[in-house]
This record gives sequence, structure tokens and C-alpha cells, in this order.
Amino acid sequence: MQPKTTALVLIEFQNDFTAPGGALHDAVAGSMRTTSMLANTVETVAAARQAGVTVVFAPIQFAPGYFEIASTPYGILAGVVASNAFVKGSWGAAFDDTLLPQAGDIVLEGKRGLDAFGSTNIDFILRSKGIETVVLAGFLTNCCVESTMRSAYERGFEVVTLTDCVAATSDEEHDSAIKFDYPMFSKPQTHLEFIAALTAGAETSDTSRGY
Repeated sequence: MQPKTTALVLIEFQNDFTAPGGALHDAVAGSMRTTSMLANTVETVAAARQAGVTVVFAPIQFAPGYFEIASTPYGILAGVVASNAFVKGSWGAAFDDTLLPQAGDIVLEGKRGLDAFGSTNIDFILRSKGIETVVLAGFLTNCCVESTMRSAYERGFEVVTLTDCVAATSDEEHDSAIKFDYPMFSKPQTHLEFIAALTAGAETSDTSRGY
């Protein structure tokens, strides 16, 4: 795992998911507790930044009235509209206080659906920076994370999914996705396995430079 060619993509670490009082927090709170995903992600981001990994935030947000999507949405987006979640400029759409972008991080614009590749310029950004490995964390295990995972895989990136840095609306959905879907389109790892691989990659890189 070479830090300079690795990007850590953080999907929807926003108050409507992560914080008590968030529009969809109650739906994911149980899964978040099971995996300790928020604390694990904070630890992972710190290690990634220190190693020189590109950190990418992929928030989802909509203008008031949700005019960017169908007037009669169905499925997961119907739930977003019904709960009035991720409205641009609102507290719910803001990043969680424990995971705020820092200088050098990238914040994607334009995510309006499930797949981070679908309506943003993430593919252009990653290729411009010479990224080869895409590491995913966030919400939901079996929805936006999995959709982004599949697209990254199809585009030829090496894809790593952090199994204890994601959460779903139930433990059953979370476990099923990780057991059956994640191994088909990614290399599932815990956050500690990823940090260890990152550390080893950084040491290898330093040795090759004669440090």
C-alpha cells in the first residue's frame, strides 16, 4: 500500500447520519455502535494524513425542495426526502465535528445520488493525482459505499473497503453486504489492517529512497 497513490474516500460523514438529532441518525445508530465506525474512521484519517494519503470527502446534499432529483423519488432517495435530510446549508448536511476537512483534503461537489462517481468529478481528480488505490469508508454499507465500490472496481482502481468504518440501517444488511458483496468488488480490511499496510508501504517507500 503506497500512500502517495492511495486515496481515502469518506462518504457522507454528515450530521444527519452521524449525530444525535440527525434526520437519519436513529436508523444507523445501532450499526454505528456495533462497528465503532466513527471512532475507527477518525483514527484511520489521522493515520492516512500522517502517511501522505489523499483524503477525499464525498458529502451528499440537495437544494431545499430537492429539485435535483425526480419529483416522485422512490427507494432510498424517497427516504431522504421524507426525512428532509441533507439539505444544503443545514446543520444536518454539515460534516461531523470529529471529521472536518483540513488543508490539503479534497471535498467533492455535486453528489446527488448513491455512487460518488456518478455526478462528481472524482474520477478526474483521482487520475490527475495518480491514485491507484481507493479506500472507502462511510454510509451506507450496502448503499452509497457499495455503489461507489462497484464503480471504482469497474474503472480499474484497486479498491479497499474498511469493514469497521461503515454502517447500515441494520446489522443484518451490514453483515450481508460485507460477507457476500464486498469480496466481489474490493479487498475488505479492518481499519487496523489498513493502517498496518499503510505503515509498511510508507517504510518501503522510504527505504527505496535511501532514507
